[in-house]
Amino acid sequence: MPQMLALAIMAFILFIGELISIRTKAWIPSIFVSGVLFLIGYWTFFPEDIVTIGGIPPVVATLLIYLLITNMGTLLSLDELKKQWRTILIALSGILGIVVFLLAIGTLLFDFQTVIVAIPPLVGGLVSALIMSEGATAAGLPTLAVFAIVIYVIQGFAGYPLTSVMLKREGRNLLQKYRNNELTDYAPLAAGTAEEKVQDEKPKLFAALPEKYNTDFFKFFRLALVGYAAYLVSTLAAPIVEISPYVLCLLFGVLARSIGFLERHPLQKANGFGFAIMALLLFIFDGLKTATPQMMLEILYPLIGCIIIGLVGMYIFSFIIGKILKVSKEMAFACSLTALYGFPADYIITVEVINALTQDEKEREMLTSRMLPPMLVAGFITVTIVSVILAGIFVGFL
Repeated sequence: MPQMLALAIMAFILFIGELISIRTKAWIPSIFVSGVLFLIGYWTFFPEDIVTIGGIPPVVATLLIYLLITNMGTLLSLDELKKQWRTILIALSGILGIVVFLLAIGTLLFDFQTVIVAIPPLVGGLVSALIMSEGATAAGLPTLAVFAIVIYVIQGFAGYPLTSVMLKREGRNLLQKYRNNELTDYAPLAAGTAEEKVQDEKPKLFAALPEKYNTDFFKFFRLALVGYAAYLVSTLAAPIVEISPYVLCLLFGVLARSIGFLERHPLQKANGFGFAIMALLLFIFDGLKTATPQMMLEILYPLIGCIIIGLVGMYIFSFIIGKILKVSKEMAFACSLTALYGFPADYIITVEVINALTQDEKEREMLTSRMLPPMLVAGFITVTIVSVILAGIFVGFL
């Protein structure tokens, strides 16, 4: 298949996903639609390496993950991270719910090794799935090795629509309160905000730099430099403690904006955000190439069972902790659900829902400030940090 044909087909699939999401006002998330279409494609006429043929090999995807996560860090402030302590506790409680319910109930329905292999990928991303898959292979369990990858690939199909429903309910409640002037802790845009936003567009350390020199390449240079710093610190710390460079990218992005080295959303300002998101989504869907119909039929029962049991445990635990912390059950469950897909799906679904709920810019800003930060933080806590730790522990039980 020619490269440009492969890219055109994949871009068209992403467009179809967006189109259906827009037409259904985000009730059917674009990622869900695109994932189903990719799965059908792999089962019919797609070459197995269509994503690589289209120009997105793993090395490019890794580059974009560094840039995107660092960029996401610039959307959060240190004060905002401090405010998200409730989100962190809720995300952890959701993971605890999955672990408790699967160990207590899942082991009654499936064998112990199946449950052990299922838990880390179910609460995390590709790294934890790969750890469990390799561990199962080493233990002479080839079916479970496939199961680890497939549960990672399929779990989002349950998470995407559920998250969309929860966020739409939360968004409607917030809009009603906002329109009735009941959001006492939210400050609407003031007259001087426009000037502040202009100042925010250029980082403090480069305030004296003429705008003509603040080019797209200069933005990419600074973004890459921060990403490299995250990688370097992770590598230097490795002999003492394992710290994911992606976690550090998020943290360094926050710090770089706070000290004025990066502006807010530099990747968008450098006209690279849309391509980066597209390429990373294609790489994520590349994981579907391993989920053949035969494999799906063989592991269908434990796959569906583990996901349902895990979701029930996640909802109950997040609901309880959310009640204690005075966070709505919708937002608490949505934050916990980020464990099923992480970044960039958490960002995309949240933005889709916000755009579907209102056309008013001030209302969108209010919803974004309320819903996006907890979703991003929850996604990084669950997928990037906790799932890898769990995989490192659980693989020892195989």
